[in-house]
Amino acid sequence: MKSMRIKPLLILIHSLGLSCLGGAIFLQMLVFLDILYQGYFMATEKNIIVLSFEIATSFFALAYFVYLYQRSIRSMR
Repeated sequence: MKSMRIKPLLILIHSLGLSCLGGAIFLQMLVFLDILYQGYFMATEKNIIVLSFEIATSFFALAYFVYLYQRSIRSMR
């Protein structure tokens, strides 16, 4: 019974983590293209709520990436 509640939560966490990592890769491609065409990249965010959300999702993506890395290294043993 307990595992039935955990499974949707794990799916939600994995979906959010993978989408954060995919979004980070896409944003990095946009930054590199901007640097390629203009020679520099500059961005500012004036809305504190949006900035806070971006920082929170960045930390979540970092934690999720570390989790995936540790899980893959442990599976090689």
